[in-house]
Formats: sequence, structure tokens, C-alpha cells
Amino acid sequence: MFSSSQEEHCAPSKDPVKYGELVVLGYNGSLPNGDRGRRKSRFALYKRTKANGVKPSTVHILNTAQGNKAVNCKGQHSISYTLSRNQTVVVEYSHDKDTDMFQIGRSTETPIDFVVTDTIAGGQEGEETPITQSTISRFACRVVCERNPPYTARIYAAGFDSSKNIFLGEKAAKWKNPDGHMDGLTTNGVLVMHPKGGFTEESKPGVWREISVCGDVYTLRETRSAQTPGKLVEIESNILQDGSLVDLCGATLLWRTAEGLFHTPTQKHLEALRQEINAARPQCPVGLNTLAFPSMQRSRALSSLEDKQPWVYLACGHVHGYHNWGHRSEQEPNTQRECPMCRVVGPYVPLWLGCEPAFYVDTGAPTHAFVPCGHVCSEKSVKYWAEIPLPHGTHAFHAACPFCATQLSLTQGCSKLIFQGPVD
Repeated sequence: MFSSSQEEHCAPSKDPVKYGELVVLGYNGSLPNGDRGRRKSRFALYKRTKANGVKPSTVHILNTAQGNKAVNCKGQHSISYTLSRNQTVVVEYSHDKDTDMFQIGRSTETPIDFVVTDTIAGGQEGEETPITQSTISRFACRVVCERNPPYTARIYAAGFDSSKNIFLGEKAAKWKNPDGHMDGLTTNGVLVMHPKGGFTEESKPGVWREISVCGDVYTLRETRSAQTPGKLVEIESNILQDGSLVDLCGATLLWRTAEGLFHTPTQKHLEALRQEINAARPQCPVGLNTLAFPSMQRSRALSSLEDKQPWVYLACGHVHGYHNWGHRSEQEPNTQRECPMCRVVGPYVPLWLGCEPAFYVDTGAPTHAFVPCGHVCSEKSVKYWAEIPLPHGTHAFHAACPFCATQLSLTQGCSKLIFQGPVD
């Protein structure tokens, strides 16, 4: 029933070592217009044929811009910290045969392994929906994985550009640590949250922190792009664990380890659960017509409703087929509808199965729906995500559906579904 991955066919060689996967919250198994190349809803990190990691080596203190260019011309990776117009500290990085580096960002340039764009809440928009001004950095962050067991993965703010440089200008938050090494933060920051207890039904939300360019952990700044850094949290690290969340200010990524993915439901298992529900022939208690969840492929599309599509009154959980009565508001007909079964008034929405297995904390049956979007998954998965505060904008946090990024209702984050079986 379980498998370690759904992307074995994408693997670069036979039986490669898989470090883990990054999955973008807000997508139900794929991007709305389909996954293409480096732009997709999930990215598997495999051990590279040849190590491409780098580690700090020589430090240069330069008093002229020409000196900075001279260092860059050597073709090595480097991080430049501009202290003033006349002084720049350049830290050269040398090859590290023991690590693999993967870079994430908005840029489509070659150094970026995983292209991430702003997530639009609701999932109804097409992939090409224009963002007037993206808040995701072009070279947002990098994940460095150790090539030897236990294959530890660490996250760092900022990524190296096409000239192999990370440039922190005069206005960027930067400082010299007590041990003498330079460090800094990116404009909108890279935030990380490690859940307490891993990614299981017993897990609880951790505390959101900010990761520096050199991988240290800090408390959050007063605002997302403030120039003053938070306080160093020495007892915490930048090591990713199963269920860690990485926020890039516009998109949030879930890290799943290879071992964690082994315990998630497979697409086959989710499809079997869908068929099991449909085989029970749930009926609309009013129209008495049989209801059926659409296939996983059609669920991902979110484009057209099926005739047998289940709908739910979210306030009470009674599942019906679609009908056009019980309106309490002419302007927004489906926000205030009266349930014919129990007379409770509330939103009336179609139900969609959650198709992204990485978001499930168990393999339970899809019995609960997120409010107000109507995405359905297991009870433990719904309750887990309903407790996770996700960064929103530059300073707010709120729980959201992992399948479409819709903000959950503050009064009722989920609803238990009540199906009626066939009368005959």
C-alpha cells in the first residue's frame, strides 16, 4: 500500500538515494496548468552523480568595487557583504565533496533547481496568473544535503546567482558575529517552522523562526523586511525534519523526508478510498440521487463540477447533491444556505478530495472537510493543518487548507461529513 515516492520514474539513476521532497502548499497534486520542467508543485531531491556543495573558505576585506570584481572573476562561489560604499567583505566558498546543494527561488535561471512562484489562495487561478509584484526572492534559499548517512538536510537563506554570488547590499540586514564571521538576512526573509513530534497525528505546531544566510536561527523580525534582525536562538538549528515548513514570503514549502514519505498514503491508496466511498452509494437525502466523488485527475483540475458531485452544508456536515433552494442571501447565494435536514444556516460548497499524499499525516478515510473550501481528507490530517499558523503577507499568520491555501474559518476550521446511505 505504501511506497517511498511517486517520482521513481524521474530518478536520475537506478536506486538513487533520495534525500526528501519539497511540496508547495496550496496545490492539489500539481500546478493548475500542469507541472512543467523545474516549475511544479513538488520537487524530489536525489543524491547527485557528482557533489556540488560548497563551504566557506577565504575571507577578503575589500575597499574598492574593482577588488570585488577581481574575486568574482576567479569563478568561485562567494557571498558579498557591502558594509559601506568603500568597504565590502567577500567570503569565498570552495567545493565540498561531502554535500549536495539544491537552490529554490522565483528565477528561471540555470542555478535554480526548483522554480517557485506566488501561491494564489483558492487554487482556482491558472498557473500563469500575473503577480503584479512578487515578494518571493529570485534566489530565495538553498538546501544542502549530506551525501553520507543519515543524509542530513540543512536550509540557508539566499541562493547563488548565475555568477555564483550572493550579494547583500548596504540596506540588507547584516552583521559580524562574535567569532568574526559575517552573516545576514534576505529582504523578506526565509522562515522555518519545525513541528513538535515530527509529521504525525500527534504533532503540534512549533515556533516560526528566521534562517540567516549562513544557516543560523533567529527569532522573527518586528516586520518581515525590518533591517534589525531578531535574537539568535542558539539551541535550535537549520536542520530540516519531516514536516518542517519553509516560508518564502509568497509560497510555503513542506519538507518530507524519504522515510516520512514511505509512511504516507500512495495515489493508489487514495484512489481506493475514493472508490470505497463511491461503492457505498451515498445519496442526496432530498433528491435521493446517488453521489460520487470525481476521479483524482478531475479533482485536481477544479474546473468543472460533475452531476453527481457531493455538496456539503459546512455548518452541520450534511452531504447533499446540488440543489438550488434555501438561499438566505441573493448577492452571495452559497454563503448562507439552510440545510433541509437540520435547518442550520451556513456555507454550501462542493466537496473535492485532497489528492496530494504528502499533506496527509495518516492513511485514514476522507471523513472531514476544510472550512470554507470543501477539500476532504482524513480527520487527523484536517485537524493537524487546522492548528498550523502559516505566514500570510508581511506580518500575519493564519491556518489554511494545504490543498488550495484558502484561509480557514476562525470559528470552524473543519467539518465532519455526514453521508446518507442508499434507501433501497
